[in-house]
Amino acid sequence: MLHCPRSFARTIACTGLILATGAWSALAGDPTGDWRVADGVANIRVAQCNGNIWGVVSWEKTPGGRDAHNPDPAKQSRPTLGMPILLNMKKKPGVDAWEGQVYNAKDGQTYSSTIKPISDDQLEIQGCVLGFLCGGETWTRVGPPIPASPATNTAKSGAKGGPAPAAKTVGSTAPAKKQAAGQPKDPVGDICLLGEVAQPTR
Repeated sequence: MLHCPRSFARTIACTGLILATGAWSALAGDPTGDWRVADGVANIRVAQCNGNIWGVVSWEKTPGGRDAHNPDPAKQSRPTLGMPILLNMKKKPGVDAWEGQVYNAKDGQTYSSTIKPISDDQLEIQGCVLGFLCGGETWTRVGPPIPASPATNTAKSGAKGGPAPAAKTVGSTAPAKKQAAGQPKDPVGDICLLGEVAQPTR
């Protein structure tokens, strides 16, 4: 247990340390936010949508990428920006980890996957083919955690007959405010509203 000496200045410092430790613990277990992939070619925006975790490409080092290796010819021309990568990941009971699928645009394949925050600024992702040939990498946080989408909150409130929350912009890593002149617009926004994420899961 942390013991703090009795003096006003030390009490303030100790309180700050305890609050910072609590904030770190909360952040460390939150996989939402924007993450830079290991090779630095893209950021993945991770958010909670309909109770599960989804992640889409929110930034590309080389703009204009296409999903050229997708086995579905109809999807080979779709932009990689805004494309779902982490698919419908569910929380594992008792641990800060989520299981689901990850889509790898480099080979057009979908793999079983687990994600787990390993610190306040690192997210570990593991993917396996048929339960073996497992590989993984560590992503680095580049944006703060994201609140739950008002789209999913509205659906839940409507189902219970409660009032819907006021509409606001979330999913973006910046607070909702007027776009500054010359500042690039966030091309992805609230990922829970994207077509492939919003559609019902099978």
